[in-house]
Amino acid sequence: MLQIVFNEISAAEISRLDTLSQLELLSEFKVTPEDLEKDAARRFGSLERDGKVLHRYRARDMRIYFEVAGGQVIVHRVLHKNTFADFLYRSNLGEAEEDSQLAGNRHFWKLIDEGARARKIPPQG
Repeated sequence: MLQIVFNEISAAEISRLDTLSQLELLSEFKVTPEDLEKDAARRFGSLERDGKVLHRYRARDMRIYFEVAGGQVIVHRVLHKNTFADFLYRSNLGEAEEDSQLAGNRHFWKLIDEGARARKIPPQG
């Protein structure tokens, strides 16, 4: 299993959830190197921009956007699914097209870039 690291923004987003919701979300969110190699397409959505691959994990009503770098899962954003529901509805997109449409949406990448610029929280332990 890879170490999961939250930046300041994603840590603040997950901390807005009640404690039980946080525990449930984190107990579901597990990423192994094998997941990324063979089952990534089924388990995680993938978005790409400028050679950078960002993965999306769906857990109930939440979406976790992360990348894998240096043996760590770096969580950029933890968002409620309704964040993009209006976008998908207005665009008349089906779920199958969601990843490609998000990858081309500059507002989505602005959210991700904001998270990437945030100072990373050092691992606890």
